[in-house]
Amino acid sequence: MQLSTRPTRPTSSFSRESELPFTLKDLKDAIPNYCFEPSTQRSLAYFFLDIGVVAGLYAIAYSLNSWLFFPLFWLAQGTMFWALFVIGHDCGHGSFSKHKWLNNLIGHLTHTPILVPYHGWRISHRTHHANTGNIDTDESWYPISEDIYNEMGPVGRSIRFSLFLLAYPFYLFFRSPGRQGSHFLPSSPLFRASEKWDVITSTTCIVLFVGFLAGVGFVCGPLFLFNFYVMPYLVFVVWLDLVTYLHHTEADIPWYRNDSWYFLKGAISTIDRDYGIFNNIHHNIGTHVAHHLFLNMPHYHLKAATAAIKPVMGEHFRESKDSIWTSFWRAARECIYVPNEGQKVYYKKRS
Repeated sequence: MQLSTRPTRPTSSFSRESELPFTLKDLKDAIPNYCFEPSTQRSLAYFFLDIGVVAGLYAIAYSLNSWLFFPLFWLAQGTMFWALFVIGHDCGHGSFSKHKWLNNLIGHLTHTPILVPYHGWRISHRTHHANTGNIDTDESWYPISEDIYNEMGPVGRSIRFSLFLLAYPFYLFFRSPGRQGSHFLPSSPLFRASEKWDVITSTTCIVLFVGFLAGVGFVCGPLFLFNFYVMPYLVFVVWLDLVTYLHHTEADIPWYRNDSWYFLKGAISTIDRDYGIFNNIHHNIGTHVAHHLFLNMPHYHLKAATAAIKPVMGEHFRESKDSIWTSFWRAARECIYVPNEGQKVYYKKRS
């Protein structure tokens, strides 16, 4: 997972969108107006449903206390942690409700228990959306050049290409080699001076929750903490890295260097994927093209918006009909680096 400080770039103009047969306005006009309106009641219903399922899974696991059940519990609860993250994701975009205080409250309630600093993540994620598809300025999952790949040692290659589904905690602390900035420190180059207290608030919440976990481990024992928190948390991390990786990694998705990039081209350089039975559980996060075009749209309107923009986008709309595991295996083998030169580039396989 790779990140970047923000170099200066020219402001995009509508004239540059003439490279595409549609504009952002064309796409917005095709979408029903209701898709842009969050419903606080509906958003809260999803939040309380997820909390209820999490509580129910804990009650069942505690009641059974069986090693035969624990692996299923880890998978189910880790998936629900991921679903909670997606609710907080809406909060971070302001699409949970029209009330900033409620977005911040629910954002912390969903992200703190899964060790994500809400404001720190929200701010860096904002940068990702403003720079999607730009090799020079994107915030996450952007490709490395062939030269950098050739300079990587075996340890670096192993971490990037074999262990990346466990990358998220390291990303929060360190971002990536050569790109500094912790999501927990207000002094990080990720943040503006005016965002200092937001970052401190979220970091304080994380510190307090880590203290709570330490207390649970002390009172109930490390094995209890392992079964009821550590393993579900690791499943959540894998979900987050897997889905984020697949949003932006496909051999036929172009990447642009700074001089040729503008928002609309970058925003459509992502892909919709079908997660089968998990689509509803994790709130249709795989419906990703529409989300990148209109980030303030609630998750429960993304499918309707997608149906509206597909005819307008035509061949420029990307979606995969392959299974997630087929897509993941293909991307892991074929999407290694991009050429050193060129304004519009695609992933290449290992030489």
